[in-house]
Amino acid sequence: MRVIKSNALLSIANSYICDSPQPINISYAWNFGSLLALCLGTQILTGVILAMHYTPNIDLAFISVEHYIRYP
Repeated sequence: MRVIKSNALLSIANSYICDSPQPINISYAWNFGSLLALCLGTQILTGVILAMHYTPNIDLAFISVEHYIRYP
């Protein structure tokens, strides 16, 4: 038996990604919508990460930006 079918988490991910129903004629609009969803997910993720490191103090704001640059 394949690992994807035996593991519960991989089976759920496979059912959402690979086995999801798609139209017979996948058009450019379908691909564009998928790309927009990927961009939205990336923006939400990076926005949450940046919001966790927000510093309202002017003196500490430069230090926090310098920290981002030095320690990736």
